[in-house]
Amino acid sequence: MKYGYTPLAFALALLRRSYGFVPKMTVRMASARFHATSVTTETALDELATMTTLSIDSADLDVVAKFAEKGLITDATTNPLFVSQAGASGDKRYEDMVFDAIMYAKEQRGGGDSPLPDFEPELNTAMDKLAVNLGAKLLEIVPGKVSTEVDVRLSYDTKATIERAKGIIDMYQSMGVDKSRVLIKIAGTWEGIQAAKELEKKGIKTNITLVFSFLQAAAAAQAGCYLISPFPGRILDWHKAKGGKESYHPTADPGVLMVKRMYAYFRKYGYNTICMPASWRPSRGASVQGSDVDEILALAGVDEMTIPPPLLESLMSKGASEITRECDAKADAATCCDPDFVLDADKYKAYWETDACGQEKLKEGIDAFTKSTEELREVLITKFG
Repeated sequence: MKYGYTPLAFALALLRRSYGFVPKMTVRMASARFHATSVTTETALDELATMTTLSIDSADLDVVAKFAEKGLITDATTNPLFVSQAGASGDKRYEDMVFDAIMYAKEQRGGGDSPLPDFEPELNTAMDKLAVNLGAKLLEIVPGKVSTEVDVRLSYDTKATIERAKGIIDMYQSMGVDKSRVLIKIAGTWEGIQAAKELEKKGIKTNITLVFSFLQAAAAAQAGCYLISPFPGRILDWHKAKGGKESYHPTADPGVLMVKRMYAYFRKYGYNTICMPASWRPSRGASVQGSDVDEILALAGVDEMTIPPPLLESLMSKGASEITRECDAKADAATCCDPDFVLDADKYKAYWETDACGQEKLKEGIDAFTKSTEELREVLITKFG
């Protein structure tokens, strides 16, 4: 198999995705690309993988392969920043992806020599194809799913989001990738959630990202979205910026508490939406040794997590005894105090106007990803010839 992901590593990762556990064991694996590696339940990362499906938050193919080889990583997550970095990296593997994306766009759109205003469809197609090329390569490494984001500039346009998402799935399928392995990533606006609702009806799985509010999570669950990506670290940032404490015990971290509230709501009312937190911060403050994984440890047992490589390394440096299950479907469902209120556009808008954290952090996230998208656009313009 490519990138040294052995059949046994695939089997271990798939066991974790399907059943949430693997037997306590130590296995020796060797590959042509990497040195022999032990897969054990001796580290915190290994122990975490027995209770939570793990996704790697990276598009660096070598780094993803390094962790995938261990059999602990099932999925991969990308975002506009990763795609932009790939487009500008200069690495031949990524350069080939860029070249292919540009050629594809020219073939589909008929050129590249038209005036700039008419050039936008080609650029958009090239950006989507580059994201798909990157996602397809990641799917050669991980055994599970990859999240690929719809152009974040369409976050408030339901119809356009649906059309771009369908185009992305068509690109994957033309490369032989089954759509069941792709999550279409959409920003958590009301319009984006409604687009996801329609896509789910067509059998296209969605990942609602930039989730900072219980309201967003409830709307996504009610829409039948496959997965949400709440950002506990950025929720913590907001509370600190608004005069909250400078440090929290991890179990009292506002971001952790918000994710647990979402998870409890899903489990109490039988929603199948997966809760996959991302974007982590040190609850106790960066100066406290080992605090970089505070929020991760405080949410151990949640459905899934997407974790960047440095924090995966930190978890590997800790012992398995430092992990205890903090999220339990039955126990957390019993603590849920939220009613299963049915949301429509008017109710959502009324609640949303009172949600300062959700409004501010969603805008900030969309603005940041828009900047990355525009940077990628500029890179591609220079490469069209």
